[in-house]
Amino acid sequence: MDFVAFDFETANAKRNSACSLALSVVRNGQIVDEFYSLINPQAEFAPTNIRIHGIRPADVKKAPTLAELWPHIQSFFQPNQLAVAHNASFDCSVLKCTLESYDITVPQFLVLDTLKTSRKFFADFPNQKLDTICQRLNISLQNHHNALADASACANILLYQANHFGSSALVDFIKTYPK
Repeated sequence: MDFVAFDFETANAKRNSACSLALSVVRNGQIVDEFYSLINPQAEFAPTNIRIHGIRPADVKKAPTLAELWPHIQSFFQPNQLAVAHNASFDCSVLKCTLESYDITVPQFLVLDTLKTSRKFFADFPNQKLDTICQRLNISLQNHHNALADASACANILLYQANHFGSSALVDFIKTYPK
């Protein structure tokens, strides 16, 4: 199974305020590479968001913008590439809104949401939050709301689901984004 799991953190409630991004690259069912970067959102930070992820304006002052990072990561967001996120509607909209804020064309790519797959496969869990799923499946999640920790956990959730329920059980969850 080949895919990239991705996760954004945002500076505030606006979807175009990405302040960190991580990718976990999976090839043949193994995480083979990971990428993490702080992002300068060129936006104000909300205290609520800082409490969630711990990223402060000073941390991103010299960080690249998503527009500057995009040439290095865009190959993971292509029509024939599967991108995976937990609550993918959020992460996809952050990607879309942030790219649009720089007048960058939003690519079409395949997406799978492990929140949705978890609702199907783990309906008996108390909830399907990332940390709950990881705890119940004994998947490491050392620093929840750190984009790299979350992307890696998401990758491992999908690998668990593929191993226990079969890749064919996941096919119906793969969608094209944007529609």
